[in-house]
Amino acid sequence: MIKLSIPQGTRDFGPEVVRKRNYILSTIRKTFELYGFQPLETPAMENTSTLLGKYGEEGDRLIFKILNNGDILGQAQMAKDSRELGLLLCEKSLKYDLTIPFARYVVMNHGKLNLPFKRYQIQPVWRGDKPQRGRYREFYQCDADVVGSPSLVNEVELLKIYDTVMTELGLDGYQLKVNNRKVLAGLAELVGRPDLMTDITIAIDKLDKIGANGVREELAERGLQPAEINTVMDFISAEGTNDEKLERLGKLLADSPTGLKGVEELRFIVSSNLTGFKSAPIIDLTLARGLNYYTGMIVEVKAPAQVNMGSIGGGGRYDDLTGLFGLPGISGVGISFGVDRIYDVLEELKLFPATAQQSTRVIFFHPGAEKLAEVFGYVSLLRERGIVAELYPDDIKQDKQYKYAEKRGIPFIAYLEDSAPGVISIKNIPLKQRYNIKPEELAGFEF
Repeated sequence: MIKLSIPQGTRDFGPEVVRKRNYILSTIRKTFELYGFQPLETPAMENTSTLLGKYGEEGDRLIFKILNNGDILGQAQMAKDSRELGLLLCEKSLKYDLTIPFARYVVMNHGKLNLPFKRYQIQPVWRGDKPQRGRYREFYQCDADVVGSPSLVNEVELLKIYDTVMTELGLDGYQLKVNNRKVLAGLAELVGRPDLMTDITIAIDKLDKIGANGVREELAERGLQPAEINTVMDFISAEGTNDEKLERLGKLLADSPTGLKGVEELRFIVSSNLTGFKSAPIIDLTLARGLNYYTGMIVEVKAPAQVNMGSIGGGGRYDDLTGLFGLPGISGVGISFGVDRIYDVLEELKLFPATAQQSTRVIFFHPGAEKLAEVFGYVSLLRERGIVAELYPDDIKQDKQYKYAEKRGIPFIAYLEDSAPGVISIKNIPLKQRYNIKPEELAGFEF
């Protein structure tokens, strides 16, 4: 017998899990649409050439490439180098995230779009990562992006979307952390190694995983000298309030126009009086986000401290992203929700409401062939009222039907009373309450 399994890093979702996931997704989708974002979908596959070189060297290694079918051996022998051979054998890849495919969509459709264009997208993505708790090879992303506007009002609104969703999900104690890639560019200038800005940010981005000593070692491996490494570590270890950090940054980056521009943008975002926040943004200079395409604000959402999960969302501004595809000059900024991680956090903290776990509200027992049409009519009536109702399909003993309802977690059962014609018996299983009503009262009964 074949031992069945599914690919490592993927999961099946049963009905209870899907309902809880839908609760998260509907909360996010509702908030996106409340802020005027429009839905969009892109294919599961992209051309490999579209994706390569957009996520940094580490991201490129995690892209799932799809082997071409057909007879390509002859073509492969004519390939000039390994990159050409790789694209020939695997010209398509599963999408790594939703941002690059969105940028590709904007470039292909820019003549039809009304700018600024606000879109949201909820779809699965795939990464060849090492599976572990909170990290999967197939997972959903929920993105909201604005392209065609450089205004920092967009940043404030996207942060407010995070705050709205996390508050509605009951995630008290979550943290909304922000930094700016221009500030990190200023750090690279301060160190005297602007050419290694990407290397510096990639190393800093691993701080949570490998610790300060690990970051030091990686910076050394990437070519920084001990004094330069000390400057980086001192810079990112700054503590204090947002205002204190901004004041310190202004002094440290006084000779860097790029760095000071980042400080100005951070000040607008964290000091904004445009809206209030349940959990106000916090400047975190260790926040780097190693993806190459970010150019301005970067943001990360941290789970409440009592849960060992880390980031449950992130994003930033990427003014040059569409320029990668030959359409420069279109500003963009976006955020992403880590649905799978948010699910794990809500589950661990027991924050899913009962309504997110319910499906069928009431089940009618099978009455026997003679009265089946009558009971089916009652079930149809409840469904017309918007009440999720079922009819047990098989004519078996009532105690077995009752056990089925209990195992399903269905709160109400209903059946015809054999001893009292014209009476429907209804039982609230959790409260152990029983009601006898007439058929005409079913239309107004509160389940």
